[in-house]
Amino acid sequence: MAASVVDEQDLRLFQSVDVDGSGTITREEFLNAFVRAGLKLTDLRFSESLQELSSLAPRSDSEITLEQFQKIIRPNIHLIRRLLKAQLIIPDFQDFCRDIDKIYERVSHHTGGSLANYIPQLARVDERNFAVAICTTDGQRYARGNTLENFTVQSTSKTIAYCLALEELGTEVVHQHVGREPSGLGFNELTLNNQGLPHNPMINAGAIMCCSLIRHDLAHADRFDYVLDYWSRLTGGDRITFNNAVYLSERETAHRNRALSHYMMEKKAFPEWADLEETLEFYFQCCSIELNADQMAVAAATMANGGTCPITGEKIFKTSTMQHCLSLMYSCGMYDYSGEWAFIVGLPAKSGVSGAVMVVIPNVLGLCIWSPNLDTQGNSVRGVEFCKQLVKKFSVHNYDSLDFQSEKKNPRVSPIQRESEETTSLIEVASRGDLTAITQYQIRGVDLNAGDYDKRTPLHLAAAGGHKNVVSFLIEHGVDVNVTDRWGCTPLNDAEQQGHHAAAAILKEAGGKKGQESYPQANIKLPSSVTTDVTALIWAASQGNLMAMLPYIARGIAMDAADYDGRTAIHLAASEGRLNVIEFLLANKVNPNVQDRWGFTPLDDAIRHQHDDDVAAALKAAGGEIGTFQQN
Repeated sequence: MAASVVDEQDLRLFQSVDVDGSGTITREEFLNAFVRAGLKLTDLRFSESLQELSSLAPRSDSEITLEQFQKIIRPNIHLIRRLLKAQLIIPDFQDFCRDIDKIYERVSHHTGGSLANYIPQLARVDERNFAVAICTTDGQRYARGNTLENFTVQSTSKTIAYCLALEELGTEVVHQHVGREPSGLGFNELTLNNQGLPHNPMINAGAIMCCSLIRHDLAHADRFDYVLDYWSRLTGGDRITFNNAVYLSERETAHRNRALSHYMMEKKAFPEWADLEETLEFYFQCCSIELNADQMAVAAATMANGGTCPITGEKIFKTSTMQHCLSLMYSCGMYDYSGEWAFIVGLPAKSGVSGAVMVVIPNVLGLCIWSPNLDTQGNSVRGVEFCKQLVKKFSVHNYDSLDFQSEKKNPRVSPIQRESEETTSLIEVASRGDLTAITQYQIRGVDLNAGDYDKRTPLHLAAAGGHKNVVSFLIEHGVDVNVTDRWGCTPLNDAEQQGHHAAAAILKEAGGKKGQESYPQANIKLPSSVTTDVTALIWAASQGNLMAMLPYIARGIAMDAADYDGRTAIHLAASEGRLNVIEFLLANKVNPNVQDRWGFTPLDDAIRHQHDDDVAAALKAAGGEIGTFQQN
């Protein structure tokens, strides 16, 4: 029994890649699914499957059967299922990237700020550099601009120094030497808190203190290798380098950092084992570690993923360490702009004077923006602006979850799924007469007049079901009593057609009128409940978006699954003239004569909406017949 279930699942996955319904797929088609999902073909998590693919299908046009497909996916089945079902953290990664591209283009025109001239080497960087890189907690990758150009980590290293100190000594010991409150002052201000400690680990004094706590038992060179190794693991095993010129430049101009260290030494803030000069040298070295935006995005994604690197699966830091670090990044990570940042952007972040901004969206993604020109607080001008625009577009601010009806995009939900969840789920509960659910939608501010792909509204379906209480509730809350659907029918048409005289009387009393003459209900059984995955499939079909349909097929949604009106993907594709979807569904043996609530077939829809050339011809060639429309 279990084997047949697995076989059926594999068949659905295969069909989601077999877009022409030929019964075979090519190597290129298989790999394109990875690329669309944002996964790199060098991702080690798929190495066994890709080796099997190379063995069975060495050329891009090599054909792969279902049996071969099963052999290919088996070694990495869990992750491949998730990507084909669009169940990665950002399900429609292509749509997400298009929006990020637009933000990048707008922000690229922002000028202003200046290079960090107090460190001579940083003052020589090309100020035109601009890079944005993203890695999600599922390892989906985006990169735009100078993402392979190296820069020194500078103050973003403070996050890792703090994490390493916590991992080794624990929260209690670490915070005997460094506070955890915002200072409200510049990052290199010559000041300590009331206990004579640095205010927090995200300013210079606090980072120097954290460096003194890291593996003091090791020789100086080994301590640095220890930190470098962690950066490498955080970035997925990449080789991380060191910029000696920047290190020497920092070392020669570090008067303020030396003053801070002597001040802390005077206050006896350092642990007893600390050597001041060695600690400073170690701090300068940590700031001079060099990587690129792509690598820093993976490090940020590791933090977003609770300390587990998303592209290797290695647990690098404890979850509790990440909680403490992200909390301080949120409150203290952007120098003396941190309060404003928390208010406007609302995300944990850490900036550095090289122009890097490391941003963490917990459980979603890590982000790196690199642009060297800085504002007066020492933050990247473009980095700050990019993040402002990011939170305007997407519901990723820490408190966006409080706004149920935000106009922002939720990157965790595909556009098709959002339409389905916001509109057709409301209509579906109206069709069942679930007043409690309708009330909850109303409280959340959902548009009770919203129509689906056929312009059917909650009032249409409540009337068709004879649900008097729901009809009354909707009318009391101001819905349009004479709203018309795709065929020009009003809710009163539905009520009278189904013989629901009490519901019809309520509609007439509220001014309801009949629209176009409707057709009697066909003798078909409507589904007792409809999932949002079903209606999402139908939404995608109505838009001709075959790529958006494929994940729902991979999830096991039947291609002929019907909604509350008995409408299916092939009905909507015919209504909207989507030949590509029609051909796909027919190739996969979908019944061309399936009937909806009124007995309409897909051919009826094609003819009625004047798609009686190629779409109607394709349906007729597959045995499609007319139903209610022309018989009446």
